[in-house]
Amino acid sequence: MTRKELINQIFNKKTFLCVGLDTDIKKIPEHLLKEEDPIFAFNKAIIDATAPYCVAYKPNLAFYESMGVKGWISFDKTISYLNENYPQHFIIADAKRGDIGNTSAMYARTFFEEMNLDALTVAPYMGEDSVTPFLQYDGKWVILLALTSNKGSHDFQLTTDNEGERLFEKVLRKSQEWGNSENMMYVVGATQGQMFEDIRKVAPEHFLLVPGIGAQGGSLEDVCKYGMTKDCGLIVNSSRAIIYADKTERFAEVAAEEAKKVAQQMAQLLPQNA
Repeated sequence: MTRKELINQIFNKKTFLCVGLDTDIKKIPEHLLKEEDPIFAFNKAIIDATAPYCVAYKPNLAFYESMGVKGWISFDKTISYLNENYPQHFIIADAKRGDIGNTSAMYARTFFEEMNLDALTVAPYMGEDSVTPFLQYDGKWVILLALTSNKGSHDFQLTTDNEGERLFEKVLRKSQEWGNSENMMYVVGATQGQMFEDIRKVAPEHFLLVPGIGAQGGSLEDVCKYGMTKDCGLIVNSSRAIIYADKTERFAEVAAEEAKKVAQQMAQLLPQNA
């Protein structure tokens, strides 16, 4: 998916919601455990219910890898279902990969060739040659970790060098030598609030993937106030607050209701002159 196509989707649907498919076998409704593949059954129902209210889905690989081979099969079936039935949605693998160049090249082959995802989250710590293999694919995106929503983000990401530049700012600045706003996004946690102003000083045009609203307590209004651009420039993820809103046989219906509420709020926050 190109940047222009993503922007068109956002303004046509009047939402920039990403539904996180952090599917935990221990948290899904009990009646689904009778299914041959409970994880896929849950994901399929959530996708079908929430598709009108979002532009993206983000399965987190940890939740699938925790189940071994069965989990990978569920993940693969989920991606295939999205590609076949909802090709207009942006599909992000939240895998946080990144290694020496030849290893990153294999990760890129896995997620962009074999599984045909649109984007992959990547850790920048190992530098340019660990990131550039993911940037060799037309229409695919690297989503680089920049300023995350967890408490421990302050341990490293806010440390400064001798010139007073914080580590997350260095990541933003340096990585723009490798990619651009057509193939690179950044992860910035919703709990960072006004820090989005500092992000935008260094990366004014790039899309930001923003986890942390809902269960983690981030404010959608603050994210938009400080981080939104004329092209929106935001994909805001919500996982638990949507997919686990109900644990009865109405779980998908209730998930849709929650996604709709967020989408309606987003419609009011989008730039009106785009």
